[in-house]
Amino acid sequence: MDSTDLGDLWDRIFGTQPAPEQWLVVVTATVALIAVVPNVLWRVSRNTITIAHEGGHGLIALVTGRRLQGIRLHSDTSGLTVSRGRPTGIGMILTAAAGYTAPPLLGLGGAWLLSSGRITLLLWVATALLTVMLVMIRNVYGALTVIFTGSVFLLVSWLASPDVQSLFAYTAVWFLLLGGVRPAFELQSKRRHGGAPDSDADQLSRLTDVPAALWLFLFHAVSLCSLIGGGRWLLGL
Repeated sequence: MDSTDLGDLWDRIFGTQPAPEQWLVVVTATVALIAVVPNVLWRVSRNTITIAHEGGHGLIALVTGRRLQGIRLHSDTSGLTVSRGRPTGIGMILTAAAGYTAPPLLGLGGAWLLSSGRITLLLWVATALLTVMLVMIRNVYGALTVIFTGSVFLLVSWLASPDVQSLFAYTAVWFLLLGGVRPAFELQSKRRHGGAPDSDADQLSRLTDVPAALWLFLFHAVSLCSLIGGGRWLLGL
């Protein structure tokens, strides 16, 4: 690959692309909402949120110096991230808190990139993160899920027209923002009925002596604030 090709590739990735018209942005938000609200679709689309959830645990585990042992994704849309290190302390607390906050914060970051016209960059960053995550997957279903998701991002970023890339990117970011809200409400409902005794909120409560309800409130606050802030960026408000 000569310098001209490298320059073209650089411009393609880091250059800016025009945002879709606002009515199309609203359409992408509607498509994402349809993927989140009906239970029949959510049972499938939630796998993507689980990827972001467990990826958040894994990333923060590495950043805080813990040893990431592996990530498993299951067909019931649950997941498990195993890391080694001190069983208490700030590293463990941040790792446990990263799961429910990762999808909406990733959506917020994606909305910021899109607001600055970095559509192709967002698609390539997502592909890179999924590729790195694949290395740590420890079960077949999880590997297939991550490979499929990463392949979709790669194909769109490499083969699709700019208009298709734009609509896909906006839909994906809206999905992270909207889909990042629902899991906290699901966890709240499970805990109200005596379920999920070992949830992230309960683990955090044991680590910090802060009531699980307050950690759940944090999950709600992060997801809803990300949705509001990210939504404003996407809509150009």
